[in-house]
Amino acid sequence: MLDTLVQYESEIWQAIGETFVMVGVSIIAAVLIGLPVGTLLFLSRKGNMLENRLLFSTLNLLVNTIRSFPFLLLVVFLIPFTRFIIGTAIGTAAATVPLSIIAIAHYARLVEQSLLDVPKGVIEAAISMGASVREVIFKFVYVEARSGLVLGLTTSIISFISYSTIMGVVGGGGIGDFAIRYGYQQFKTDLMIYMIIIMVILVQLIQFIGTNLSRIIDKR
Repeated sequence: MLDTLVQYESEIWQAIGETFVMVGVSIIAAVLIGLPVGTLLFLSRKGNMLENRLLFSTLNLLVNTIRSFPFLLLVVFLIPFTRFIIGTAIGTAAATVPLSIIAIAHYARLVEQSLLDVPKGVIEAAISMGASVREVIFKFVYVEARSGLVLGLTTSIISFISYSTIMGVVGGGGIGDFAIRYGYQQFKTDLMIYMIIIMVILVQLIQFIGTNLSRIIDKR
């Protein structure tokens, strides 16, 4: 097994790097876009500060539609859009487009659920003190929901890693694609097992960090 690892060392590191790129871009998209979208879903719900039935229905339908797509079909469906944005539908950069879109929808829903867990009394107290909508969200709601937001992001990151294993269909590379091409298709079972171990360790590490960080910042 060690001889096999040495033989494919450069390809393994390349695959790990490709996975990090795809997942990293997805995380950025989830935080920069998914967080605001989830917050808008929360704010525009019936009975909330920015109640807007049309906005809520539109965002809710969009998020549900994206999340209901089987991811492989979503990747294929978005090929024309990916080509328009990136200039190509093949490669690691192109793979980040569908991953980012599913990341935004996935985390937006988890953000909405986390914010809904914030006690109504906290929001009512903030409003009674004259806080603006922006102040209510950033100084009260996010603070109360921070533990849930971190756990939601942790869950999302693990899902992104899982989704990244499919990106070989568009030449995205990554650990999963490497395991299939070299481990499964070339019948190198030991190499495939090694890549699975890497994935398991990576997921466990992320879960450990996310869970402990969530516990540390949870002051309730």
